[in-house]
Amino acid sequence: DIVCLVVCPSSRRGEKLKIMGIFVQRIVAVAMVAAAWQHQPLTKRRYGPERSGLFRLGISPATTTTTTTTKAETPKLDEISFSKAREIGEELRNCGQTRMRFAPSPTGSLHVGGARTALYNWLAAKQNGGSFLIRIEDTDVARSTRESEDSMLADLEWLGLEWDEGPRVHGPCGLYRQSERGEIYLQAAKTLVDTGYAYPCFCSEEELEEKRKKALDQGRQVAYDGTWRDADPVQVQKRLDAGEPHTIRFKAPLNKVVGINDKIRGRVEWDVQSTIGDFILVRSSGVPVYNFVVAVDDALMGISTVVRAEEHLTNTVRQLLVLEALGFPPPEYAHASLILGSDRSKLSKRHGATSCGQFKEQGYLADAMINYLALLGWNDGTDKEVYSRNELIQAFELDRVVPSPAMFDNNKLIWLNGQHLRALSLDRLAPMLKPFLYKKGMIPKCGEDHFAATEFFLAAARLGQPKADLLTQVADVAAAALSYPLIETMNSAVGNKQLNNLLDDDFASFAATIVAEFDAGRAPDFLYQAEIMGTETRSMLIKAWIDHLGTITGRSKKRLFMPARLALTGRLAGPDVPAQLETLQAAVNAQIEFDDLLPFDLRMATLQKWCHDQNAVPISSKGRGPTALAPGQASPSPEVTATREELLAATMTDSPPEKPISFEDFKKLRQVYEKNRPVLEDDRDMYDALVAAYLKILRKRASSMKKLKSKEQQQNE
Repeated sequence: DIVCLVVCPSSRRGEKLKIMGIFVQRIVAVAMVAAAWQHQPLTKRRYGPERSGLFRLGISPATTTTTTTTKAETPKLDEISFSKAREIGEELRNCGQTRMRFAPSPTGSLHVGGARTALYNWLAAKQNGGSFLIRIEDTDVARSTRESEDSMLADLEWLGLEWDEGPRVHGPCGLYRQSERGEIYLQAAKTLVDTGYAYPCFCSEEELEEKRKKALDQGRQVAYDGTWRDADPVQVQKRLDAGEPHTIRFKAPLNKVVGINDKIRGRVEWDVQSTIGDFILVRSSGVPVYNFVVAVDDALMGISTVVRAEEHLTNTVRQLLVLEALGFPPPEYAHASLILGSDRSKLSKRHGATSCGQFKEQGYLADAMINYLALLGWNDGTDKEVYSRNELIQAFELDRVVPSPAMFDNNKLIWLNGQHLRALSLDRLAPMLKPFLYKKGMIPKCGEDHFAATEFFLAAARLGQPKADLLTQVADVAAAALSYPLIETMNSAVGNKQLNNLLDDDFASFAATIVAEFDAGRAPDFLYQAEIMGTETRSMLIKAWIDHLGTITGRSKKRLFMPARLALTGRLAGPDVPAQLETLQAAVNAQIEFDDLLPFDLRMATLQKWCHDQNAVPISSKGRGPTALAPGQASPSPEVTATREELLAATMTDSPPEKPISFEDFKKLRQVYEKNRPVLEDDRDMYDALVAAYLKILRKRASSMKKLKSKEQQQNE
């Protein structure tokens, strides 16, 4: 329809409108179908009878060289004939482009071994400007599920291994699930029977089992003895006419040696007669066998190099014979070594996480996984260990993949993940951190797209990035910064030498001084109002305030920072204190729903109660004179330096003073507040705005004190 509009601009206006109307109707119809599909219940969908029918191939009873599909079991699909697919494959091979494929079986999760295979194929394709294909090998009808396929594709997307052809993308080969290519395999099997490379076999399972036992008893190789290999055609036709179940077997050549020049292992050869017998191409159930369809698909899709695990090496001999019989040139092969666990056995679930989904949930980065998987059997000949994707694409060569097994070292993976995590910009790290913060319960009520939520995500990333190795650890650090376990820390004093030394150094008076300074309004502004978040100055202001506390208490830096950490965070260890307080206030501003979150004013209330229990008073009340001020700060007015109880009492009245801070006092305090407030042209406007904000702070503090006292009363009762 669009082509009509573009190619036929001279058409009359009425015809154009008619075509456009039809086009719009079709768009609406497609949208309705998509919406209906979207609302279907998510039930587990196995490739059961309805999909297994796609595989069912049958030999016609009319002749030994004709094959047909079972029409009742084979659904109608957009079929591509074997001859047409053969032409496409030949064109793809002749174009000279590197074509790599990853062909997972959707019977479980994408494990690290499969992910490494996909990576090696992806790197080889990208390095040579080629194509990377995904082909779903779902010949195991009983175990294959669409859920497993979706999970594997999602893991590949997470790893960033985008494919050029395959499910959801399509391409010149049309169909990329083997369960959808039944007609192609049927015609390929017919071709082999027609040309004498394959034949029907009517041996039952009982007969085959008897042959196996006899071979074992005689010490011979267990292989099919060729009972029906050269059977009388009349007898074969008679059994076909009777509809007897049968398989299709490949007629393995005698006295033949096949081999490959493996790009990892060098020259590998097999004596066909001593290695295999006449192997099955199509089972009696009508389902084609793995080695048959893999060889057919590699040829028809123009695959230039097959990179896979060494456990597939023994399959190569059968695939080479099928390719030769069908007249296809074989691709190049590269068989990567196995991945072993710490005990040098094949990596499995007992060694811990083995699937990509598990590593993602544990907080690993996709770039780190790509980096580590590449190193499991490959290096560029240098001592370099940390690579970006582009560096891997430039450096990777299949010739440098070693044939010896690779050892999976989880500690090294964690270290590499930390290197990549610390190299991220905060703008990239913050979105990655969201699901882990949500899983811990840190959900912003303001909405994740709100500016305040973005500030919290950035603050959490900035807090945890310097020391964390995993995204889960960053989330743990953020969660710890929101809580205030002061009482728990104090209760652990028994046997804690560091804490006891700290308490013996007049910590109680120092803590009381912090509370007094906070009540006097001399703490950084954003600790009173979380919405005041000057990104460039808040850390500097916290450090300046701590230095100010050291000045008025006569403490050197050596005696200052540890007691300040304990008083402000409730802990003896942790990340940078200013970064913790920044994260806390960002969480308050974003209205984070988190059970352990304790706003800064409630921290000060908790600290004040502990000081009261210790009969502690601020140091300025013990003979040092008036509390000293931070450099450049004016003396506070009597209203501002009033006691905590007096300020709270002022907010408890039904009619609080209209302006509890005079205009003159405002001018003195302006130097403190204007650092993180919008600069207004008129002092009177600034004054009115700050008075309203200060009243709000007092009311909120009074409400918090009420809740705290009520909680204490309930505990006492």
